[in-house]
Amino acid sequence: MDERESLGKYLKRERENRKVSLKEVSKQIKVREPFLRAFEEDRRDLLPSVTYVKGFLSAYAKYLGLDSNEVILRYEAESKGEPVIRPEVLPQKRMLWNPKYLWTIGGVIIVGFIVLYLLLSPTQPPVAPPAPEPEAKKTIPQPPSPPVSEKPPVLEEKGISLGVKAVERTWVAIQIDGQPAREATFQPGESFTYRAAKRIELVLGNAGGLDMTFNERRLEKMGKSGEVVTVIFTPQGVETTRRELSEPAQE
Repeated sequence: MDERESLGKYLKRERENRKVSLKEVSKQIKVREPFLRAFEEDRRDLLPSVTYVKGFLSAYAKYLGLDSNEVILRYEAESKGEPVIRPEVLPQKRMLWNPKYLWTIGGVIIVGFIVLYLLLSPTQPPVAPPAPEPEAKKTIPQPPSPPVSEKPPVLEEKGISLGVKAVERTWVAIQIDGQPAREATFQPGESFTYRAAKRIELVLGNAGGLDMTFNERRLEKMGKSGEVVTVIFTPQGVETTRRELSEPAQE
């Protein structure tokens, strides 16, 4: 990959070298063509969230037969305006064992076992519980205690459950209870179940590609095929946000 060439131009060049149209890529990876065109033309202001862009870039790179990890690394570096830094594998240093050191380590281990044994061994015999005192022959009747009002039991939080089944190839970014988002590409026929205490947030790259069940209740489609939708599930219900993207002007 030429460092002087932007990532968008690089992907466009690789796609054209393989004689693949942008429409065909959009159809295969289920990402709207205006998003792909905006990225190839370095029009970052027309792109959705970073999480979604990284997801479809990974699918785009795999479809072209490129290294998806290198593409994502290049995208993150360009977004921060930093040079691409690839991890280097450092040679492992050989450890030369000295017999003197082996004896020292063995002695330390033996002393540690002795100290641990002394700490865990009982130092005093168990103390017998005191004998119960004899009961008094006469008991003074106590007045009945006032009735205590019972508080209603606190309802136990059951959390939320989300079942997902793919009917079309769909890229998804999922975030559970504020944890870091995870990305996945579901293939038709695959199904998964997610559980959370308070919140599940999904970013769907293909809103019409999933059948979902929320707390054992089947939901309608979240949108059309190829539509980008953000869906938030909480114990109170479901909230859906659609992102609209205007078509770039034809030159």
